[in-house]
Amino acid sequence: MLSQLMVLFGFFSLVLVLIYWINQAVVLFDQLISDGQSAGVFLEFTALSLPSVIRLALPLAGFAAAVYVTNRMSTEAELTVVQATGYSPFRLARPVAYFGLIVAAIMSILMHILVPLSSARLDAREADIAQNITARLLTEGQFIEPVNGVTFYIREITPSGELLDIFLTDGRSARDEVTYTASKAFLIRENNSTQLVMIDGMVQTLRNEDQKLFTTTFDDFAYNISNLIGERRSTRRRDSHVFTWELLHPTPALIAETRRSKAQLLAKAHDRFSQSILGMVAALLGFSALMVGGYSRFGVWKQIMAAIALIIVVKAFETTGLRLARSNEALWFATYLPSLVGFIIIWLLLFWAGRPTLFKRRISGATSS
Repeated sequence: MLSQLMVLFGFFSLVLVLIYWINQAVVLFDQLISDGQSAGVFLEFTALSLPSVIRLALPLAGFAAAVYVTNRMSTEAELTVVQATGYSPFRLARPVAYFGLIVAAIMSILMHILVPLSSARLDAREADIAQNITARLLTEGQFIEPVNGVTFYIREITPSGELLDIFLTDGRSARDEVTYTASKAFLIRENNSTQLVMIDGMVQTLRNEDQKLFTTTFDDFAYNISNLIGERRSTRRRDSHVFTWELLHPTPALIAETRRSKAQLLAKAHDRFSQSILGMVAALLGFSALMVGGYSRFGVWKQIMAAIALIIVVKAFETTGLRLARSNEALWFATYLPSLVGFIIIWLLLFWAGRPTLFKRRISGATSS
């Protein structure tokens, strides 16, 4: 049974990861390619986003694998035969528990190591791309709009970095619309600013109030384009970039850097442990729900729907627990509320599956009295 669970877990993980990845990749591809980035940058960003995608897919894949295997064994009456030999539902749940531990171990590696590393690297690369002038502005033969109200055009870029036939119009001011043209230009970086030095050109200023046009020719003119590129992002870390050990022992410096309260940082750390445990809960919950009711020629679709509903209940407790933990640092244990609720539901379902006539006896006893 464990081998079947692992095979189907791999299959469902692949399918779910592809679904999540395609949804993100379409948006990511459009953003990067429109900014003039190469396919290599797209592949790099895709690889860095995979740990977060896999983290979302694994618990669902574990749940789906447990439900599929249990449904197949129930439909083929394998579970009924095994139970007839004296195996209790708790004993049958043992291989599912081992499977859940494997899922939890993989989730732990993702939550505590891979996701923080990839998130930090992805954020750093996004900051680098935002500062990449060549990718954002230096595009030959295209009118681009780096910010609203500004249009920029370059006819040709020589191998030496010389820009030929420049057109730049700035209509951000409500008073004037300014247009710059030049036969050639260069980019010069000084400190934290970037200057576009235009040679042999003209400035045309259109005053919107009375529609008068003023022209000025120049031999050379410097235009600050730093505001077209965007401000450099802060180097401070987010809480999602910080390793779990630091989150469990937040210092005043870390609180100031992440701009999160101590309660929020503690909740983030313990939520990573809780998410790992929920990988095991999802698998056991899918198995336990299908054990209730026994064999039926009509399948176990009611139990499958009940299992999905119970997963929703557990996720609702997850939201509640996180909200409580973030509000008070003394309530960090509330992040484990969904795991606790999940294990209680699993135990009750397995207890019920081992005593299928439990509630029927109560009903019959109440009727006879």
